[in-house]
Amino acid sequence: MKNLIVMNKSSVLVFLLVGLFVLCECEDEDQFLPVSPMVKKEQEALYSAIQGFVGNSWNGSDLYPDPCGWTPIQGVYCDLLDGYWHVTVLNIGLVFDNSLQCSPNAKFTHHLFELIHLRSLSFFHCFSSPRDNPIRIPSSNWERLSNSLESLEFRSNGGLIGTIPVSISYLKKLRSLVLLENGLTGDLPIELGNLVNLKQLVLAGNKFTGQIPPSLGGLTELLIMDLSRNNLTGTLMLTFGCNLTSLLKLDLSNNKLEGKIPEGIGRLKNATLLDLGRNKFSGGLI
Repeated sequence: MKNLIVMNKSSVLVFLLVGLFVLCECEDEDQFLPVSPMVKKEQEALYSAIQGFVGNSWNGSDLYPDPCGWTPIQGVYCDLLDGYWHVTVLNIGLVFDNSLQCSPNAKFTHHLFELIHLRSLSFFHCFSSPRDNPIRIPSSNWERLSNSLESLEFRSNGGLIGTIPVSISYLKKLRSLVLLENGLTGDLPIELGNLVNLKQLVLAGNKFTGQIPPSLGGLTELLIMDLSRNNLTGTLMLTFGCNLTSLLKLDLSNNKLEGKIPEGIGRLKNATLLDLGRNKFSGGLI
């Protein structure tokens, strides 16, 4: 019986030693496993694009050696495609306490347009000073994101000036375009009507002028159209609203629109919010 007990204790000891050896071996192997299967060129483009917005003192390669894996960057989200991580979402600005905060000299660089898998791109309170650092939306390179980008947003960027570049219309997969409370000016480009997949168009709180382009009336997929709080003028086209039967929200308030309200507005049977107030409309439907 004593020998049996000794053998059992020995067996337990051997089992523990073997288990510890296997565990150590596994941990050693994990150290050599690739934790950042990301194309180097894309990773470098990501770091350079972010540096343009937050400043050169930010060193992503030191802080986030694996930006899509174990050490993710706040505001950067990735998807695995063909065995590699690719950046699909980039949010710049103080959305959360640990978000990427823009520097006073924030700027766009060409590196942003090397992230050709981006599906969503947003800037919140990033370009804040129209006097010290006025920034315009880039006028070129948007075609490089034409096969991927579905959402583009600029919110609360007082230092974002100038017009909407025509090249935005190259984003044929865009479903949401939000340019809310910036310092943008000029006429709305008729080319916005080429964004036929748009479901949300929000251009409120800027300084846009001129008429509402008739081409916007052909965006039949729209659920939300908000052009309020601008300086838009002129009359609405006679057929405005006829093809926008899917609209849930239409807000044209706080502009300088005039004339009679088109009959098509009355056909928006699905609309739960309709605000045409604080304009210069002269009467009922036409």
